Amino acid sequence: MCNNQKDDTCCISEILTVINILQNNAECPNTCLDTCDRGFLGCGTTTVRCNTRPIMLYTCGGNGVAWSMPTTKTDDPCGTAGVTCSSVFRVEKVDGCCATFRVLAPNPDTTQATITPYVATNSFFTMDLNCCCVIRCLQDTFVEGI
Repeated sequence: MCNNQKDDTCCISEILTVINILQNNAECPNTCLDTCDRGFLGCGTTTVRCNTRPIMLYTCGGNGVAWSMPTTKTDDPCGTAGVTCSSVFRVEKVDGCCATFRVLAPNPDTTQATITPYVATNSFFTMDLNCCCVIRCLQDTFVEGI
């Protein structure tokens, strides 16, 4: 927990809830305010419809290093030889001050990476949002298989 605080309200939880709702009801309006809590998923210049607002998470004790998780269901932690990790996630569920995230991996198809920079993985984790002090939103995009 950050600063030994434990309560039922988390500003990050509220923002993640908005992102989750937007992803579940992906729309593509013409204008875009580039903030984490803008009320719609923005679209780029492509004709691909956005369905994800990728985020990065920073924990209270992480010293400014983004949280990362393995892209596969492995028992080995990030930093272990042969384990591919990512620090880009998609919020899948928010329940109070807990959230479940899907790990997104860079698109291995470099010819499509500018249009769809991430691919969905089958790697998920749940985080106590009291341990998360910063979220960084990346460009809204389309992720195949969501």
